[in-house]
Amino acid sequence: MAGSKLRRKAAIILAAAVLSVLTSSASAAADTITTDTATARGTEARAAGTVKSDTVELELREGGVLHVKETITYEGGPLTREVVTRTRYDDANDRVFPISDFKGDGTLSGDTITISGSSGTATLEYDVRGAVTPIPDGEELRWYAVGPWSVPVEQAIVKVTGPGRVQSLTCFAGPLTSAVGCTAASMDHTGATADFEQQSMAAGEVLTVVVGYPEGTSGGAPVLERRFELSSAFTLDAVTGGALVGLLIILLGGIGLLYWTRGRDARVIGSESGMVTGVENGHFAPPDGVRPGQIGTLIDEQADVIDVTATIVDLAVRGYLRIDEQPRQTYDAPDWKLVKLPQAPVGSLLPYERTLYESIFKGRDEVLLSELKGSFAADLSKVRDELYTDVVRQGWFARRPDTVRSRWTTAGVVLTVLGVVTTVALAWFTTYGLLGLAVIIAGAALAVGGQYMPAKTAKGSAALAHTLGFRDFLASGDIGHAPQEQRIELFSRYLPYAVVFDNVDRWAKVVASVTGNGGPADNLYWYHGPAEWDLSKFAASMRTFTTTASGAISASRQFRSL
Repeated sequence: MAGSKLRRKAAIILAAAVLSVLTSSASAAADTITTDTATARGTEARAAGTVKSDTVELELREGGVLHVKETITYEGGPLTREVVTRTRYDDANDRVFPISDFKGDGTLSGDTITISGSSGTATLEYDVRGAVTPIPDGEELRWYAVGPWSVPVEQAIVKVTGPGRVQSLTCFAGPLTSAVGCTAASMDHTGATADFEQQSMAAGEVLTVVVGYPEGTSGGAPVLERRFELSSAFTLDAVTGGALVGLLIILLGGIGLLYWTRGRDARVIGSESGMVTGVENGHFAPPDGVRPGQIGTLIDEQADVIDVTATIVDLAVRGYLRIDEQPRQTYDAPDWKLVKLPQAPVGSLLPYERTLYESIFKGRDEVLLSELKGSFAADLSKVRDELYTDVVRQGWFARRPDTVRSRWTTAGVVLTVLGVVTTVALAWFTTYGLLGLAVIIAGAALAVGGQYMPAKTAKGSAALAHTLGFRDFLASGDIGHAPQEQRIELFSRYLPYAVVFDNVDRWAKVVASVTGNGGPADNLYWYHGPAEWDLSKFAASMRTFTTTASGAISASRQFRSL
């Protein structure tokens, strides 16, 4: 029993000894780790560097120029300092602090000062504008004298002198917007100098000094730079709204005046009320000698594809070519053959008609309409060009309508581009961006209105009045009083005009029952249909022909990649 007790007592003593050894080892290890970590952190801190002292002398000069002389004693490096050169002033502007005449032991790039080297003393010198703000009965100097540095600052000292007596002073340390006071702020007994001090500033912190002077001491003022914000760039208030409305009235009124003086057709007494007429066999007739293509250009002031198509039909009616509708199966595309007629008096054609006639045949006697597709587009532009020249030659326009449209439309586009540039400039630099929109609107209005600027002469207005009466007659489809034996000829002569007026269906349906010499008319002298075709099918045939012809002569050639 006694031996057992001795063995238990020895085990307890042994366990206690082992625990003591383990505890001592753990403690030693912990001390070693702590020491090593502290050493490492100390080495890291030394490598990062420290500003031992930053002494700044600020001299406020006339005109609000602040002369800065700064002496930095440091360890480790290189060091950088982000100079505060911009702060928010109000909703529309930033306050900027331009720096000039920089010299010393560092370099200035943008708003970053860099001091090279591992330790020593550096001196910086530069001027700052915009640090003075006029206040009621005085002016206030506020400057971010020290920091933010990339490393901690152990001691910062600032001395401010100026052309007047110091009336008030305060200082703040910490983040840029900090309201925490600095370590010390004082002035000498004469009030000529203000002194500030701050101990232990962390990296990135700033020492801001504020000194009040009597009114007009330096005459300085903030330097503001407008901050672009879309909401403020297009501010709508009484001033901008009124200016916008006034500018729109002036610009759009000017465009209206241009149209009134330059774009209106010459007035002809009686013509605008439809009193100028032409009568043939008891029916309204087209103006003497005026071709369908000319009328189409006169009406809408544009040489359209349909005007050229109507001219093809007119050449057939007048005996220069014949239109042969080709037979086809159920699913075949419709096609027509244009056949040159012998002994046609080509010399009597007008220039645009001759250009069209020669472009269709090009030395051949016949051509399928489908063969013109893709190859006639270049010739079409020549025909249209001749048409524009022709209406000027007729005396209906003083200048070519296409040239007039192009000139005014180009002016509108230029004005629109100018408006865009003006809007961007006004929006970027001011709050009057809305005024630029008025120029854009006016430019767009001029570009669109340019399509209506071609003006007819008195002769052109008279021809138009006659033409409109003739169009109404064709729309009515009334040929009941025409002699039976003259109906086919009358129908044929007027059909090209119906093509221009888009009245082919109505006009053709009226004469679908026309007979020639007492029998059904299977063909017209200028239009031949396939077998078992008669005049009752002509309306559908002509509608399809005009659509197909317009598409064929206006289609551009398609290039296929190999």
